[in-house]
Amino acid sequence: MGDGRAVFTLDFGAGRQALAARVSDREGLEAAVRDFGLTGPRTAVAIVGGANGMTDTDMERISAVVALALLPTFAATRAVVVDGGTDVGVMRLMGRARDTFPLVGVAVEQTVVLPGGSAGPGDPAPLESHHSHFVLVPGTAWGEEAPWLADTATVVAGSAPSATVLINGGPISAGDAAESLRSRRPVLVLAGTGRLADRIQAVRNGGRDDDQVTRLADHPLIHVADVSDPAAVRHRLTALLRPGG
Repeated sequence: MGDGRAVFTLDFGAGRQALAARVSDREGLEAAVRDFGLTGPRTAVAIVGGANGMTDTDMERISAVVALALLPTFAATRAVVVDGGTDVGVMRLMGRARDTFPLVGVAVEQTVVLPGGSAGPGDPAPLESHHSHFVLVPGTAWGEEAPWLADTATVVAGSAPSATVLINGGPISAGDAAESLRSRRPVLVLAGTGRLADRIQAVRNGGRDDDQVTRLADHPLIHVADVSDPAAVRHRLTALLRPGG
């Protein structure tokens, strides 16, 4: 599947192909983004959140806000979108919803199955075939892609605004959010999408939770919008993506 170049093509069949690169350090990541033609400054949006563990009701709510709030914002800001790249949960939803915006999946190669490849040990997931690009990173476990995902959004954005959107989510998503905050990237939490997102909202409303969730809820770069109001979600995300927003 690779031919020794920094960038190679993944062929998913049915006419769907994506550019991919294996990277092992920040310099390699920056080179891959250049080779993809996505070098900043470009507005960047990182999408983090639930893979498994979402109910049908969660998915319905998320599908609606993706269509009514996220996609129009991506189009208006000409954003590059970055997520975890696998064919599950929020990442599957983003892939199926993608039209013309670049969608970059960042994944630990040992935790995924490349098209035409066979599953290795553990519980690997297939890549989502509607993504336009993939960054394959070193590691052996789910969650080790978190700093790479945050760095990819940073490299793509350059001096342009960027934001992270947290949808649903579990422990790995908490790590993703923390990496974005360490990068000084604002995180928009979509309350009403379940699990971690709703726990953060509950702490904001005076509830109690563990230290990790409390630290996220109390962070000044965490913003919350309710998924039941797509117009408000769109307005808040658009504001975060304005220069100086």
